[in-house]
Amino acid sequence: MAVNWPGLISIGVFYMIVLGTGIWASKKSKHEEKKCTGNRSEVAMVGGRDLNIWVSIFTMTATWVGGGYILSCAEVVYDPTSGLAWATAPIACGMNMIVGGLFFVKPIRSKKYVTLMDPFQEKYGNTVAAVIFIPALIADILWTSCVLGALGGTLSVVMDISSKLAVSISAAVAIIYTLLGGLYSVAYTDVIQLLFMLLGLWFCVPFILTSPSSANITVAAVTELHQAPWIGKLELEDTGRWIDDILLLALGGICYQAFYQRVLSTPTDAQAKITCYAAAVLCPILAIPSLIVGAAAASTNWNQTTYGSPSPYEQGRSGMILPIALQHLCPFYVSLVGMGALAAAVMSSVDSALLSAASQLGRNIFKNIIYKKASEKMIIVSVKVSIFLCGVMGAGLAMTTNSIHLFWIISGDVLYSMMVPQVICIFYLSHLVNKYGACTGCVLSLLLRGLVGEPLIGLPDVLPLPWDKIQEDGHRYRLFPFRTVIMLTTTGTILLVSRFAVWLSERGLLRGISDAETDKDVHQMAPVRTDVEEKDRLNKEPSQEEEVGRC
Repeated sequence: MAVNWPGLISIGVFYMIVLGTGIWASKKSKHEEKKCTGNRSEVAMVGGRDLNIWVSIFTMTATWVGGGYILSCAEVVYDPTSGLAWATAPIACGMNMIVGGLFFVKPIRSKKYVTLMDPFQEKYGNTVAAVIFIPALIADILWTSCVLGALGGTLSVVMDISSKLAVSISAAVAIIYTLLGGLYSVAYTDVIQLLFMLLGLWFCVPFILTSPSSANITVAAVTELHQAPWIGKLELEDTGRWIDDILLLALGGICYQAFYQRVLSTPTDAQAKITCYAAAVLCPILAIPSLIVGAAAASTNWNQTTYGSPSPYEQGRSGMILPIALQHLCPFYVSLVGMGALAAAVMSSVDSALLSAASQLGRNIFKNIIYKKASEKMIIVSVKVSIFLCGVMGAGLAMTTNSIHLFWIISGDVLYSMMVPQVICIFYLSHLVNKYGACTGCVLSLLLRGLVGEPLIGLPDVLPLPWDKIQEDGHRYRLFPFRTVIMLTTTGTILLVSRFAVWLSERGLLRGISDAETDKDVHQMAPVRTDVEEKDRLNKEPSQEEEVGRC
């Protein structure tokens, strides 16, 4: 098949619209920086804490409803081994927004933090916080890989261009406008992207449902036509695993810096909560077109389409079922609209993940650990360098697998097992924990998760668990809700080890038990100078040198 030039041009036009919006927003960001009397870096990271309520709702929703979300919903419904019963993402994302709005908006905003790592550095000091930061960084890079892989696969299927080339171009566009304007560029492009996504996918749905190759999806839901019924089955023995999958996304999502970035970018607590609750309603609604496309694909006789036989599932291309359905079940020019919608979904998440990781690297690692005397300008430069590096790493990983659902789950898995206990403890059990408990919990969660294994990435499943089923390939099919158990075990361990450390300290057997916030010997959270303070410092330095010369 030759390169699809009309499709390529339409995607190019979409990219130009997004890039233009990002450049316009970057000018607004620079205007806000001039008006800002505080730290310029906060304009890049949290939009000067003054985002419009509609923009904040759009950017919060678009961040979660990205390429991984859209493509994985269609993939799970289409996959005959899963089905609609296992499409947990829409429910879990709605729950995540509600939990975040109810329990985590007020704690993170009460002290005007800038990143999720700020309270950890305040409590434990820089070294321990840096260790805890590693899982969050890994999750952001995996999230970036997920959404870039989604778009790369999409464009390679429909446009017949190299997946690596598609990933590279997409990453370059997202990196450029994120570099230019920080959160303002990300937020305002999210508005455009969400509108493209909403209108584009719904526009394609009627054409897919009325395709002559597709059977009635209501019949295929309960009857085996061309494959197993797409509604799926949830056996009693699968209940633990199903609940585990929902909690993984529902609670794992509260550990993403991207969530807190949007919560902190609003002027009031009330607006932050409204943003969360509105997104809780919109996230499941925006999954509906993707679920319908997955159901229609499961009801299709692919031998009667231009795709031919064997089916996408038999060729191991379930992860690309949404773009495949758009290409082979829709008229050509309709599919172009769908491609624009998919590109919008992907770009709306990748920029958020890049800014999320870069904000923490720039502020919490570079400023608070590597170079505490860094000026505002240096912090902004470090954030931009981090955006570029994270984008390159994410793009590299995106070229290694075809399963979008894989990166989507593993990203949440890392945060759920390792970070949820830490976040709960830092916000609600801070008076009961210390750095010894936090470090022990981090090591234990990593050890347990490693022993449980993950066949999808070649990690052997060493630790036997209750209700395991041995598959034909020798791997264990886990029915036990091990992620939730690891999370609860880690939380308990943090509390117990912290208490034990206090007990040892009271008896003079352990030193250095003091928190970073109460220990006078620990220097952490070095203050960031405002532009005025920075100029004053520079003006004073020459005069001090002159005084030394006179002496």
